[in-house]
Amino acid sequence: MLALGISAAVLAVGVALHLSGAKPAAGPARGGTQELREQRETTLQRLEALSLARAQGRFGEAAPLMARPAAGWSGERLLNPATDDWEPAVAADRNAPYVYLLTTRYGEAKPCPAKCPTPFIVLAVSADGGATFGPQKPLCACKSSGQFDPIVEVVPKTGHVYAVYMNEFNVEFVKSLDHGASWSTPVKTYGTVAWTDKPVLAVSDDGRDVYISWNGPKKGAPWAAISHDYGQTWTQKRLDDSASRYHFAYDADVLPDGAVVFSEGSLVYPVWKGFEPTGPVRHHAFVSGDDGATWRNVVVDEVEQGEACVAAGCGPDFYYGHSAVSADENGDLVFLYDGATTPGGRQSIFARRSSDGGRSWSDRAVISATGEQSVQPAVEQTDDGDVRAMWATTAGGSHDRWNTWYRSSIDGGVTWSTPVKLSDAASGAAYKTATGFLEVYGDYGEIAVTSAGETFATWGEGFSWTGPGGTWYALGK
Repeated sequence: MLALGISAAVLAVGVALHLSGAKPAAGPARGGTQELREQRETTLQRLEALSLARAQGRFGEAAPLMARPAAGWSGERLLNPATDDWEPAVAADRNAPYVYLLTTRYGEAKPCPAKCPTPFIVLAVSADGGATFGPQKPLCACKSSGQFDPIVEVVPKTGHVYAVYMNEFNVEFVKSLDHGASWSTPVKTYGTVAWTDKPVLAVSDDGRDVYISWNGPKKGAPWAAISHDYGQTWTQKRLDDSASRYHFAYDADVLPDGAVVFSEGSLVYPVWKGFEPTGPVRHHAFVSGDDGATWRNVVVDEVEQGEACVAAGCGPDFYYGHSAVSADENGDLVFLYDGATTPGGRQSIFARRSSDGGRSWSDRAVISATGEQSVQPAVEQTDDGDVRAMWATTAGGSHDRWNTWYRSSIDGGVTWSTPVKLSDAASGAAYKTATGFLEVYGDYGEIAVTSAGETFATWGEGFSWTGPGGTWYALGK
């Protein structure tokens, strides 16, 4: 029985859609109520897939981890074998041994006084640099029908923790001043904007200036929510008034001089056709040097749509348009993104560098394996030219065998270390095999660098796009 506030009739509709493979009928372009409908249908499909996997004995039991970690790495670990976890996010305190891990959890009741959402955002805190984690608790035990897309950052100078997430299609902000023990009441970041989706978050060194990018009206236009009072009040600004493409924000950073940069991918969706975009993918750097008053839209690169996702429940665009950006202590940027060089070809992970605040970029360089499909890069920089990068790549060209890979650079992304496989376990879940896991689970993973200088990487693995799956992580050099 699902004690989640979902009626049997609504669940039956979702199950029928899942079992029939039916897609939403053609209708208006993406955005707003159309996406809300898809979001709710996806939740119902995931709950059904989770229930079925548990009934078949394929999910929910702890299993031995047979891992062969690379030198200097702890070996991958599963956050919670009993729960269906999607889209993790992580942040680390560079001055204290705290690591904050968020994930989106399906199918579990949450303590709240009335309407309990599914999914909801779970928080786990480590006080020893990511080696172990305390109890997994709701980030906000508040009324909602569903929470999605968590992002978390640590304020460099204070150690305060800022986080954002979607309450259905409304992005809200919370913060903690006591290492995640308690959190503020959620603050709405969207003002009068009708709907908001897929947030990213960046904060200044003192935490006063907070920048969020999300897409919204009309038809997925890029927006910024801006606060200059530690997240208490917010203004909203559309970043490109002429935008006719649907934008997805994936990463953000504040440079040492106070400039802010968002990394975003954009696609064209003529009408609602099961997430089928047309034409090339563009990767953008939106840059502001005046506290968010004005923004420059720099097209870092244009790539082709690659191989489409064919996993259960997956739209073809799931693998398209991901990017990541990070600045070092000098303000030098590294920008990673996925894409193909020929329509329908296999995607690579490309890297570009900027030493002028994102105004211009170096030539592209491939950092992923050739002949494979690669998606969802993540990147983090710390000191002068110290870069850590992660992404997912197929094994043997098969879309049902994936691994998570890592490379680093000590010269700002000019040269890169030998690739290291982070998804080193051949067991531990029914979706694990000797050659890789069955599907990337979630739109993104993340990397953080701890106070000890170690890399904490987290990502999702699952049976399919529909799931179920889990949040995995690794700690190493």
